[in-house]
Amino acid sequence: MRKRCAIFLRLPGLADKNEPSSFARVRLWTIHPKHLDAKGLVAAWREALLAQKVLAGKTRGYRNHPQLARFRAQRDPQAAIAGFLAALHDEAVLRGYAFDATKIGALRFTGKIAETDGQLLHEWRHLLRKLKVRAPKFYAAQGAIKRPEPHPLFRIVKGGVREREKAQGEGEPGGSALPCRRRSM
Repeated sequence: MRKRCAIFLRLPGLADKNEPSSFARVRLWTIHPKHLDAKGLVAAWREALLAQKVLAGKTRGYRNHPQLARFRAQRDPQAAIAGFLAALHDEAVLRGYAFDATKIGALRFTGKIAETDGQLLHEWRHLLRKLKVRAPKFYAAQGAIKRPEPHPLFRIVKGGVREREKAQGEGEPGGSALPCRRRSM
């Protein structure tokens, strides 16, 4: 039986002591940015900027990352990721952070991307576990929320956890995420 593995990207300055081998998992959250703590909001911003470069063909790495599939499925993937970034920027401005809006692509996505309620709740549980450890006060403020608001880019529909999460070992209760090992060629 094959073991499943998670995809981890090394992002300087974003290593989380709870992630295997000091890797930080790329997460383009379905959850509204207001539910992210400071570290989560900064990480989401940096990860979405990387995703924007990937979708624009400006980097060779991470082209097949499963988190990008829902953006690639849109008529204009670059406009979709720009819309995602714009909402992160709006939240940063509300908090008094200085995120550079000039880094966001000029195009804006005018629609909404369908995402499942199962995916939203799966990410919510994942975020709460992270907040409980790294930001207990922020966790206490968020912990009473049963159903978080989605990111403004997403329209929530009925459905389960996405296959991309199950493939990373997170889809089932008790699933484990293992870092992948490179094969020698």
